[in-house]
Amino acid sequence: MTLADHLPIYRLRLRTERLELRIARDDEIGALADAAAAGVHDPDFMPFLFPWTDATPAERGRSVALWCHRVIGRWSKDDWTLPFTVFFEGRPIGIQEIDGKEFALKREVGTGSWLGLANHGKGIGTEMRAAVLHFAFSGLGADWATSASFDGNAASAGVSRKLGYQADGREYHIVQGVRRLDWRWRLSREDWEAHRKHEVAIDGLDAEVLAMLGLGESEQ
Repeated sequence: MTLADHLPIYRLRLRTERLELRIARDDEIGALADAAAAGVHDPDFMPFLFPWTDATPAERGRSVALWCHRVIGRWSKDDWTLPFTVFFEGRPIGIQEIDGKEFALKREVGTGSWLGLANHGKGIGTEMRAAVLHFAFSGLGADWATSASFDGNAASAGVSRKLGYQADGREYHIVQGVRRLDWRWRLSREDWEAHRKHEVAIDGLDAEVLAMLGLGESEQ
């Protein structure tokens, strides 16, 4: 038997015009960690609530490798995070995660991502988030998707607007000892359908995968 026989989520594949999103194998996590080590964002602006990138290249790479294992290791059908690695031209270049808490009842997902600096400015951030939104709405039957971006993160906010999200309020967080304004975003099924721009194929979404996500046949 293979790992996917025990953890069916490893069978999931999302494909867009340029990208493939799937959970990385152990032998691919090293290359993903290398992408993080090479840089994720302008060092003068911290886009993350948990400032994991404020570290040496080696520490950033190790953080990614540990996170990839940890997020699978704490899996629960009622509180899950799918850590999709983004592959571009066959290489892992970032992470597009999607999470759900009590998804069968709430029908709401959240998303988060990072992308190696070498691939910024190519529209990949929009394409990879569009992939998981299609997975959520078309594959899982979500009603809502949420996101957030710190004030000043024009790239992330731009992706949200382009994909049809609406402003959903604000909140403040303390990051690295500084108060930061965080803008919340919310996307309805109707707005997603009105702003669909990317063709996305979903492979491997079967009954066993749905069960791992807390969904049975009667809940789809």
